[in-house]
Amino acid sequence: MSQLISCLPKKEVFQRLRHGGLSLRTGPYVYRITTSLPEVCKGICDLYGDHEVPDDDVYTNFDISLNYPSRWRRLIRPKVIFNFDYQQPFAPIAPDQAYAFLEWGMNWCVAQYTNQYLKLHASVLEKSGQALIMPGSPGAGKSTLCAALMLAGWRLLSDEFALISRDDLSLTALCRPIGLKNESIELVQGREKGLVMGPPSRGTHKGTVVHLKPTQSSVEGVDKQAQPAIMLFPKYQEGAEIRLDERLKETAFIVAAQQSFNYSLLGREGFELMEGLIDRCRCFDLKFSDLDEAIGAIDSLVESTDV
Repeated sequence: MSQLISCLPKKEVFQRLRHGGLSLRTGPYVYRITTSLPEVCKGICDLYGDHEVPDDDVYTNFDISLNYPSRWRRLIRPKVIFNFDYQQPFAPIAPDQAYAFLEWGMNWCVAQYTNQYLKLHASVLEKSGQALIMPGSPGAGKSTLCAALMLAGWRLLSDEFALISRDDLSLTALCRPIGLKNESIELVQGREKGLVMGPPSRGTHKGTVVHLKPTQSSVEGVDKQAQPAIMLFPKYQEGAEIRLDERLKETAFIVAAQQSFNYSLLGREGFELMEGLIDRCRCFDLKFSDLDEAIGAIDSLVESTDV
């Protein structure tokens, strides 16, 4: 029978990761992960403890590994390689960036091979039956705000993907760790004691990256779909007074389409799906510098929005 990672002895988890792979369910997908890197093994144990290890006969969507190419490579200019179905889609990276590389590789699998959904690069959370979709560009503060909302009681569906049903526009959850970088790490750490964060990956193209464990309630609700209600375009600006402005749906459509992984691939259906999504959502721009003020403004939107 399937069980949670936290229910397995840590030694057994490490053994599975090193020999034959550990199966891990994240929402609708099952990964089989193989790695001998101690920091990556520990990161998986710490961050995915509430996730399910499915039965051995369950279909695996993505078979990935993260390892040294040879034992000699561990000693001489060590590099780590990411394999997907025995292919290497990325250049090798430094071992101290390995955990972030694993998460990015898992994201890449979804971005490349899951076109049963309309996919947006967006944070998605739910509260009171209403889904908040936050498409984000680098530096906008999307992940920081997503983490703060999750810690304030919102259910996390994903910090990376809005998976939108091609049948009814409902949103499917992935619920994996939230990636934080640089100044955001300390900012989020200061919001609550006892937060579980994975190993830091330093010197990446994004700077220092750390991943935050999703709340247990978010993981437990991973099979619950959510209905789109609010699309928010956040923008962090140091020292700025909070400002929430309604956005024209025409411009919301354009920006959301630009943040989609497969809008163009789906052709006319992609256009119709995006049109339906925007029609269902109230759309806003949010400028903020204080996370508590931002959370209060977003909560007020939920109270004034009918699903």
